Amino acid sequence: MPSAEAMRLFVKILEEEDPGWYSRVPDFNPEPVVDIEMHKPKEDPKVIPPSTNGISIPEPKTISENGSSVETQDKVVILEGLSAVSVHEEWTPLSVSGQRPKPRYEHGATMVQDKMYIFGGNHNGRYLSDLQISWGNKFFSVAGHTKDPSENITVKEFDPHTCTWSIVKTYGKPPVSRGGQSVTLVGTTLVVFGGEDAKRCLLNDLHILDLETMTWDDVDAIGTPPSPRSDHAAACHADRYLLIFGGGSHATCFNDLHVLDLQTMEWSRPKQQGLTPSPRAGHAGATVGENWYIVGGGNNKSGVSETLVLNMSTLTWSVVSTVEGRVPLASEGMTLVHSNYNGDDYLISFGGYNGRYSNEVFALKLTLKSDLQSKAKEEHASDSTSRVLEPEVELSHDGKIREIAMDIADSDLKKDDASELLVSLKGEKEELEAALSREQLQTIQLKEEIAEAEAKNADLTKELQAVRGQLAAEQSRCFKLEVDVAELRQKLQSMDALEREVELLRRQKAASEQAALEAKQRQSSSGMWGWLVGTPPDKSES
Repeated sequence: MPSAEAMRLFVKILEEEDPGWYSRVPDFNPEPVVDIEMHKPKEDPKVIPPSTNGISIPEPKTISENGSSVETQDKVVILEGLSAVSVHEEWTPLSVSGQRPKPRYEHGATMVQDKMYIFGGNHNGRYLSDLQISWGNKFFSVAGHTKDPSENITVKEFDPHTCTWSIVKTYGKPPVSRGGQSVTLVGTTLVVFGGEDAKRCLLNDLHILDLETMTWDDVDAIGTPPSPRSDHAAACHADRYLLIFGGGSHATCFNDLHVLDLQTMEWSRPKQQGLTPSPRAGHAGATVGENWYIVGGGNNKSGVSETLVLNMSTLTWSVVSTVEGRVPLASEGMTLVHSNYNGDDYLISFGGYNGRYSNEVFALKLTLKSDLQSKAKEEHASDSTSRVLEPEVELSHDGKIREIAMDIADSDLKKDDASELLVSLKGEKEELEAALSREQLQTIQLKEEIAEAEAKNADLTKELQAVRGQLAAEQSRCFKLEVDVAELRQKLQSMDALEREVELLRRQKAASEQAALEAKQRQSSSGMWGWLVGTPPDKSES
């Protein structure tokens, strides 16, 4: 295990065993922040101060969870000063009002209008709570590290209007509890991938929660999935593709990119363009249009200083901004959300850990260049009749088909180029048809193999039933034998008692015979002495 990873694990264990260790470090001067905790005494509720725009947060409400009352109070950060951020693609400290949340990392954050909700996280080894995902006007808390983890994932819902939590009843088989997983909103579903369970076992399983029916589905995707990991980043593109980037195991960090087609449920490793990102774990991500922004994270040596962006259509990486020094933006466990203010897009970061816990807020104003180019391409595509958007298919050695998007024409193509394009498309069509035929043949073969396997399974089931019948018969015979043995034992015990009685009678008989013999001998002896002294024996005795 690398020394940095070993130190990280040591600090994590130390925080869990001794939450106050960091406050005893020399020259430690924590900022005077005030935190509003989830579990406060009922007689002392806290209220977040009203914001400058006149909107205030109601008092914390009390709900019942498994028979116990829990006061629920979220931390709300009212974003101000976004208009003062004038420089594009440079991180700027953001001015906020009210009481800052306690410094933390591995927390959750989401935007609702002009408010950023901060929930949970880790501070000095104390889990403040778990992660959250928002859908419409609802917040969902799905899994995450807790002090007393349950056996399976619990889903909780937060109502920002009443500031109350409630446990959501789900159906199906819920995943095992975990932390460090990714939870991605795809349409009306939540996709949960990977993480680390309560026994520190890394996971790479895939589960989907239907938000309309609240039903869990355990998904077995084809292809090669990402290796087990936690603290990775995930995003959804075009409501069809799930992207997984980075993360870490107990010994290393990753910089790989995996894509799951949610229609075919197939994993792939697409070819990327641009720079190669450095390995990292604990980073944060946010999507703006077709761009996926990645901030922070660690690589077992130090915090990652650059802010990256991946164009999810072309799979091209580029650097947006770079920070210098040991700043919160180069830390692990921070959160990143997207906000739009006066028509401008901003990235908002909060918290993190790079040796010290942070509760600072930073903003990055995104450039309009990429957005304008995307809009121009969309308008150009709607007006042009010669623009073609077809999937390009690459055939690997094992016959696997991977679909990638390709934009191959422009409105001002010459006729010669158009004819060449048509020939190329026909060739690709033929290749697709050939590949489809091979896939259909392979599907038929697989169906035949499945039928054979089912037949074997039926035979094995019959054999198993026969063996079970034999086993039941043997068990019945053994039971009868045990009854016979018990009866024999009772008879044996009775025989022992009879032998003892016979022996007693024998002894009594022997004693009687011995007494009679002695009496006869005495009689004989007395008759002889009588003759000697002249006394004849009694006739009655003779």
